[in-house]
Formats: sequence, structure tokens, C-alpha cells
Amino acid sequence: MEPLLRFAHSHEHDPAIDAWFERRPAELAAMASDWFQLMREVGPLVGELMHDGCPHLCVQDAPFAYVNAFTAHVNIGFFHGNALADPAGLLQGAGKQMRHVKLKPGEPVDRAALQALVQAAYQDILMRLALAS
Repeated sequence: MEPLLRFAHSHEHDPAIDAWFERRPAELAAMASDWFQLMREVGPLVGELMHDGCPHLCVQDAPFAYVNAFTAHVNIGFFHGNALADPAGLLQGAGKQMRHVKLKPGEPVDRAALQALVQAAYQDILMRLALAS
């Protein structure tokens, strides 16, 4: 198993993330915020931080997901997305580990499938942390 990426610290709530959402176009901010809030609540150990200019979610100091807003879409990203089951085929990307789901305003979202990916990413990072200790 690959070594875990670790950040210096995460917070229960990072005010810089609220400011980040406020600086985004309203429609994209609403989409990103909706999913970020769902990921904040996926489990009791979730923390958050800003990294590389966008909001990230961690368990302890290990990131498992992020959101980012671009000109016309939002990405919901997963640090170990290559290891997640994706029967709905939502995940995009060809990197070594990371994958993302691209959301566009006005396009339907398979909420159940994306929620399942969020839950799976959280469970995956818990497993990786347990193996690393």
C-alpha cells in the first residue's frame, strides 16, 4: 500500500473555507458547498483545511476528499479514488490514485451514487489509517 499523504493539521471548522465559498460564483458555490457539507458529516472524525487553494477533508491528518470550483463546473475529488468501487461510472481521471466527479450546473447528478463514493472514501481512509498505525 502506498504511504499516506499527511497534512500538518486539520480543523473541526476552518473559516477560510467559508470565505472560499463566498468568493465563488453563486451557482458553483452552492453545488460545491452542498457536497462539502455532506462530506463534513460523513463521520465523526472528519476535519477540514484549505490546501492548494481549495477545501479538503481529512481524517486526522490524512486527506480523503476535496471540492474545487472552476469556470463552469465543480469537482468532487477523492485522494484514493482509484481504489473506490464505482458501479455508476462517475469517477474521472487517470492519475495514479486521485479521481474526481465533475458536476455541471443544470446537469443531473446521481446523488445516491456520489453519496456512496463519499462514504466509501471515508471508510477507505479509516482503513488506511488503521493499517498505517
